[in-house]
Formats: sequence, C-alpha cells, structure tokens
Amino acid sequence: MAQLEHLTTPVDTVARRMRALGAVLPERDGVGVFNRVYLAVTEEVGRHLRTGEFTDPRAAATLDVRFAERYLAAVDAAAAGHRPPACWRPLFQLRHHPGVRPLQFALAGINAHIGHDLALAVVDTCRALDCRPVDLEDDFDRVGDLLASLEERVREELMPGPDLLQIADPLTHLLGSWSLERARDATWTAARALWALRDCGEVAEEFADRLDAAVGFAGRMLLTPLAD
Repeated sequence: MAQLEHLTTPVDTVARRMRALGAVLPERDGVGVFNRVYLAVTEEVGRHLRTGEFTDPRAAATLDVRFAERYLAAVDAAAAGHRPPACWRPLFQLRHHPGVRPLQFALAGINAHIGHDLALAVVDTCRALDCRPVDLEDDFDRVGDLLASLEERVREELMPGPDLLQIADPLTHLLGSWSLERARDATWTAARALWALRDCGEVAEEFADRLDAAVGFAGRMLLTPLAD
C-alpha cells in the first residue's frame, strides 16, 4: 500500500543494515547465525506492514525499528571494542566456539533480543508515540507470533540430523529448558513494569540492569559447549 511506504522505509533501512552484516560475517559465526534469523523476521514484519496486517502500522513500524536498533547498537559496541549489554555478551564471547551448535547461537540471540531488548523497545516506542504499553499490545502479540513461527522453523532447520544423535540428545535437553513463549510473556510484564517505573530514576535503572543480567545468564546456559 502506497500510504504505508513511509512506515516501511525505516524497517527496510534496518533490514539493509542486517544484509550488509550478513555479507561480511562468516557463515559459522554465531552473530552471523542470529543475524540471518533476525533478518528473516524483519523482512516478514515489512511484508505485514505493506499488506496492512497490523492493528496500528505506525506503532508496529516504530516498535520494530526501535527493537532492531538495540541489536545493531550491540553489534556496533562489540565492533568498537566496547562491552555490549550483558544479555548479548555470551553470544559475542562464544561466537566462534567450535563446540557451540548453530541452533544454540540462534536461540541465544533470540533470548537476548526478546528477553531484554524488546521490553526496552516497548518503552522507547511509548515515549516516541506518547502512548502506553497497552496501546501496543495487539501489535506486540503479532510480532511475537511471527517470532514464534520462525523459532519453530529455525529449530527444524538447525537441529542436527539423526546421524548426529550424540549431539542432538544433549542439545534437545538443553534447548528444551528455554521457551520463546515464556520469554515473551515475561518481556511483556517487564515492559509494563519499566513503564510504571519510568519516573523512578535509580529504581528503573536497577530493574533494567537486573533484567539485562538475568537474560545474559540464560544466554550463557544456552551456549553451553556440547562438543569440541
């Protein structure tokens, strides 16, 4: 729809940045694995915006871009030799580990981005649009549904085949302990709490820091090396 073009342009801009990253990151690089997954999500959001499938296209586009910018900021921080947020550190630290499987890299990135970045992106969007989290709930759920369908596809595509059962057995056990659905529900609660605390200064900052650290801890567990 032509009237939605001004909304999809910023989404296309972050997608181009992800494509550029994908062109230079090695295929086995853990950040590159996640980047391919996230690019697919961003492109799908763009398609849904063009076909008018979001309740509030402006809010959905703003949320998607603010969300993506947090991942890209972590990439920039790591590239500049700075420490990215705690939620992203395990992925950047273990991105070349030979004992970590591609599926682990993908889900660790999803964990960092959903568990931490999405909650802060909801608050960013509410500030930008002068609205409340409840006003974004329908489109938050639509984006979450896209992520859930993609997670299922990623698990199918990246899970080792039957000839690698010695890897698949511990991998299935490890990754079965993490659920995108549970992470999504926790993120929505965290976003509402952060919004309620938005004028509480140090309390809000401490809450965000604790969320960052907790998500980073989960990411480190997801990246447990399973083979040398």
